[in-house]
Amino acid sequence: MSSGLVVASHGRHLLVESPEGPGGQRLICHPRGKKNDAVVGDRVRWSPTGDEGSVEAIEPRRNLFYRQDELRSKSFAANIDLVLILIAAEPEFSESQLARALIAAEAAGIAPLIALNKSDLTEAHARAWERLAAYRRMGYPVLPLNLKHGAGQDSVVTLRQRLQGLATLVLGPSGAGKSTLINLLAPGAQAQTGDISSALNSGKHTTTHTRWYWVDQDAEPKARRTALIDSPGFQEFGLRHIEAPQLAGLMPDLRAHASACRFYNCTHLHEPGCAVIAAVEPGPALADGRLSTDEPTQREVGPEPSVTSSRYRIYRELHAELSMPPRY
Repeated sequence: MSSGLVVASHGRHLLVESPEGPGGQRLICHPRGKKNDAVVGDRVRWSPTGDEGSVEAIEPRRNLFYRQDELRSKSFAANIDLVLILIAAEPEFSESQLARALIAAEAAGIAPLIALNKSDLTEAHARAWERLAAYRRMGYPVLPLNLKHGAGQDSVVTLRQRLQGLATLVLGPSGAGKSTLINLLAPGAQAQTGDISSALNSGKHTTTHTRWYWVDQDAEPKARRTALIDSPGFQEFGLRHIEAPQLAGLMPDLRAHASACRFYNCTHLHEPGCAVIAAVEPGPALADGRLSTDEPTQREVGPEPSVTSSRYRIYRELHAELSMPPRY
């Protein structure tokens, strides 16, 4: 059997890259049996079957990332070193989507990096930067970015250095500049996309699937170290593989206070002596500026405020979502 890397998938078709031979090779492989558990980023063992291959085994993973469909969470990428969450000054980013991505990264044990694009839009960027103040206080790295003027920008050079030698999953909503970023950092990405489409015979439909791009594409296959994993559909990002009681432990601002709650199994929703509720900053908690009638508007005796009202609202919404029984 040979070893290879899954660089794309479409249905039951996997595109596997093998470092063997001059320049390496990519070939279509199919999973052995009916179940297809391999995802982009997996290292697999495969055997030749004519002009194609058969995946015999998936090598042990370091981590696994999930996305959400209408019913359940599904794995879609593995063996990731960094999650790059790309948002922009305009259009205004969703804090709920940002929180979901960060929680998923925490759950998988993967380091995150938030990049705020369009720093040339001075006023809009300043407002967005302020919205991220709570995340910087939590210790999340936030990098200002300007993709408009190309790869020579200092911020792009800094980002390239941060990603060196890593397999980075790039997440971001429409309009944030994700395609621009990938084409800047991996100049061969468009050609690689064409090759993937041709190999999988899936045409434009590959735009809805996860793909692996080598940043150091020109290096010998065994010497390649830096990669970007593009996964469209930020709005479909889900957390149903996480249980509700785990949630607070995956949110650093809540986690910092949860151990001081009166009850060991506190849900941080209504219990007396809840240190998380005591730490919520007073202020509007709903998008339209109204105060929720069942949220704390007054601090109890406890630690200094460190949980914003919007973060606490997101926690409550996600806790309710994760507490619902599965739909299947």
